[in-house]
Amino acid sequence: MKRSNRTMAPVGRAKPGRRGLLFGIAALAALALLLVLIVRAGVYNVAADDPHTPLTFAVLEQVRTASVRARAAKLKVPADLDSPARITQGAGNYDAMCTGCHLAPGMGPTELSRGLYPAPPDLTRTPVVPAEAFWVIKHGIKASGMPAWGRSMGDEYIWNMVAFLQQLPKLDEAGYRDLVARSGGHSHGGGETGGHGHGEMDEADAHPHPQAGTAGEGAPQPSSGHAHPPGTPPHDDTPKAKAPTSHPHAPGTPPHDDTPKATTPASHPHRPGTPPHDDAPSRPHVDPPGSAPHEHHAPATSDSHHDH
Repeated sequence: MKRSNRTMAPVGRAKPGRRGLLFGIAALAALALLLVLIVRAGVYNVAADDPHTPLTFAVLEQVRTASVRARAAKLKVPADLDSPARITQGAGNYDAMCTGCHLAPGMGPTELSRGLYPAPPDLTRTPVVPAEAFWVIKHGIKASGMPAWGRSMGDEYIWNMVAFLQQLPKLDEAGYRDLVARSGGHSHGGGETGGHGHGEMDEADAHPHPQAGTAGEGAPQPSSGHAHPPGTPPHDDTPKAKAPTSHPHAPGTPPHDDTPKATTPASHPHRPGTPPHDDAPSRPHVDPPGSAPHEHHAPATSDSHHDH
């Protein structure tokens, strides 16, 4: 009878492959526990004036870049992004909403741009990819200070700002100011509130709507008094008539005039030198119960013969 050359593994000892798997699971559990302890103990400093470690910064930057790029790839960029009207209208919104963080030609760092971390890009020097810029403006970036302007800003107005951003690095201070002056100011067709806290607001924020996507700035304006960028939903610009000022009446109330009546003066005029006296009507005389009938004579007044 032949002996088998195979040796039996000792009872109770795991195979090498299984030992490696168990070691990996234990290591992951220990790492997870360590991360929980770090988070709960507040070891990691989240202060904006204490930069991330190089590894943390690199990971977060890669996550942000890949996320924006993947979502922006689904967007269709308008063919008329180089339209002068789009560029001009976008300049007004950029000046009102973005310069506090992303600066403007001839403008130095601001309190916001110095205090944010990660530091917002200086868009006067940094070219942007149109689709990615649109996505970032509309949706914002978590934990970065970049708001999601799409909550209050129509898509066409965002594309107008993107059109302006394509030209911004090419502008000097004079060219920038000229575009802003002709832009019509702050207007974005989505519920402006008169203040953003993300840059300086235009002093004359009357919310006009310059025409976007037309052949030039001199295009005729509609009779409503303002124009709208492409894609603005139709609406009635006619001023609404004010309702008459009156109060509601209960059913069956007889017709009457609601016009406020002029009040009569509380007293009559007196001639110069008339002694001071009371012009209020005298109260009626009331006799006590059981009094005998008699006549009442009104007392004579000192001004009854001199001041009328």
